[in-house]
Amino acid sequence: MSATNNLSKSVATLTGIGAQTAHRLEKLGIRVVQDLLFHLPHRYEDRTRVTPIGSLTAGMSALIKGTIEFTDMLPKGRSSLICRISDGSGFITLKFFHYTASQHNLFKPGTVISCFAEARFGYAGLEMVHPEYKILSDPEQDVTDSRLTPVYPLTEGLNQHQLRKAIKQALALCNADLADWIPESVLKQFSYPSLSEAIQTLHAPDESVSVEALQNGRVPALKRLAFEELLTHHLTLQQTRYKTKAWQAPVFIRDPISSTHFLNSLPFHLTGAQQRVIADIEADFKHAHPMMRLVQGDVGSGKTVVAAYAAMLALSAGYQVAVMAPTELLAEQHFRNFTGWFDSFDTQVLFLTGNIKGNARKIALQALADGSAGIIIGTHALFQEAVTFNRLGLIIIDEQHRFGVHQRMALREKGQQGGIRPHQLVMTATPIPRTLAMLQYSDLDISIIDELPPGRQPVVTSVIPNERRDEVVERINNWVTKKKQVYWVCTLIEESEVLQCQAAEKTAEYLMQALPNVRIGLIHGRMKSAEKDAIMQAFKQHNVDLLVATTVIEVGVDVPNAGLMIIENPERLGLSQLHQLRGRVGRGSDASFCLLMYQSPLSDTARHRLGVLRDSNDGFVIAEKDLELRGPGEVMGTRQTGQMQFKIADLSRDADLLDSITQIGEQFFINSPHAIQPLIDRWLGHATEYSEV
Repeated sequence: MSATNNLSKSVATLTGIGAQTAHRLEKLGIRVVQDLLFHLPHRYEDRTRVTPIGSLTAGMSALIKGTIEFTDMLPKGRSSLICRISDGSGFITLKFFHYTASQHNLFKPGTVISCFAEARFGYAGLEMVHPEYKILSDPEQDVTDSRLTPVYPLTEGLNQHQLRKAIKQALALCNADLADWIPESVLKQFSYPSLSEAIQTLHAPDESVSVEALQNGRVPALKRLAFEELLTHHLTLQQTRYKTKAWQAPVFIRDPISSTHFLNSLPFHLTGAQQRVIADIEADFKHAHPMMRLVQGDVGSGKTVVAAYAAMLALSAGYQVAVMAPTELLAEQHFRNFTGWFDSFDTQVLFLTGNIKGNARKIALQALADGSAGIIIGTHALFQEAVTFNRLGLIIIDEQHRFGVHQRMALREKGQQGGIRPHQLVMTATPIPRTLAMLQYSDLDISIIDELPPGRQPVVTSVIPNERRDEVVERINNWVTKKKQVYWVCTLIEESEVLQCQAAEKTAEYLMQALPNVRIGLIHGRMKSAEKDAIMQAFKQHNVDLLVATTVIEVGVDVPNAGLMIIENPERLGLSQLHQLRGRVGRGSDASFCLLMYQSPLSDTARHRLGVLRDSNDGFVIAEKDLELRGPGEVMGTRQTGQMQFKIADLSRDADLLDSITQIGEQFFINSPHAIQPLIDRWLGHATEYSEV
């Protein structure tokens, strides 16, 4: 059988893997033999030498060898077997819970034993709990391994022994036959080993490789695989970009009358940054292939009006526009803004969410289908089957990373008519670190609004302990007497929406008692849309002084008179999310304040993170720091199906590779186009469609 066939054989063809084990391996994404080669250890154990017991310290994992001095059974609580061993340099206690009678008989004084585990402090000095052990018939027997021992990510029902055995077979069967698609010249340029060498090193590192270097990702073998994986993701997005250039899209030429009318009807002037982004969009619209543009801008920088201008260009050319937002609250706000801005235009602005039912829904769908509605704004309800467009020319997606990939693809497909595809404008107020943007959005053109509207003052941020809650309540009282409004944000409790809402309700009750003369409103995720809307409207119209809310107010709510925000337990949230929340204040021309009220004691990391937020109002600086501290999955919010999931690469560790990947990726299309698809098949399989969104 050919080597290639070996690579694509089912894991069930390996010795010792039955149907049940194969099913468990599938949960780890391992289906064929090649998948085993790329299932790398997440850490290593050093059993290449025996450590004298006397030199052990707490927290150290080590291989030791000694003679049993005595054993004892502790009947109290969970019955446990303890056993003391020594090697002349010192002694240590071994502890076993749920031991068997045969184990007890094995551990006789005078027996020589080798063990591997982490040493920790116990009642009688250092101890090892449930070590892996071997009873030695010959005291001189060598118990060391010649290589570091890999420890693999597991799933329920699988153990290390099964996985090590399967991977050993896979390495013997076909590692040498893996095709190396990275050109020799590139490997030389970065001093990378070949693919089969790299894989061999990572599964079975020899004595020249230290555990520390492997854990820190400083080994050329690991860098080489991370490089190949990141390059593949980049090539996929570039391939999509080239495909996009081949698609047809409607051309929108700026109509000077509509454009001047739109800009003159706005109650404010656009900033230089907004005008620059509008020029980018106008240039895109002049081409007969779809615009794929991402507009990044800090909270309050005015992305929505730029999107509305793009919508005006599509309308002037006789096309419809769909605006999709992740929450009803944000969709409602967009609807109000767009309705105001297009009030004097001859078009209907529609609103559609899952909660709009019956006749109202029927009328909305009809207006979309017959083309009498020019702009439709809503949540993911926009891509339901019943929704058909007459002539969709532009899709605007707000906070794009919050949508699952299939939702965005469904909306794009709705706009396809006779080979013509709609333009796409994606907006985000989550500033994306440069390194992430280079990789995750390299199929999009990126514009940045890096200027706040004139008159905006940076928000003053303070970090205070929960013990000063009474002072905070007093500050709210003083603030409200000045006819100003306040947000009080209750953060997530153990990812549970129910508990989060209960916490918000309790906080609201406490504040009602503490501030009897203050009008308090409450808003959380489990309330009906109409209730939320009523409370938000009351807050906007200043019939509510203090709004107690969960993180549902993170994006899009705009109340210029609210200039004070208290965020409880900010240590539970990521920096980018805290920055988003803080962006709800500072929307007027007066000074605004944000108090981060943490639960003592704070860890050093949490203290550092909150300090970053206190010292900076620049979303991009904050996002870079967040990436460094928490990793890419967290920075981009909830992990979505449409988000890149890496097997080996780690963006915070491997960011230094990205500059060269962009440059080498270009060379691939010229010099090695035949290698692109095999690389995509190896690393992504069928997961490539997400990039077309």
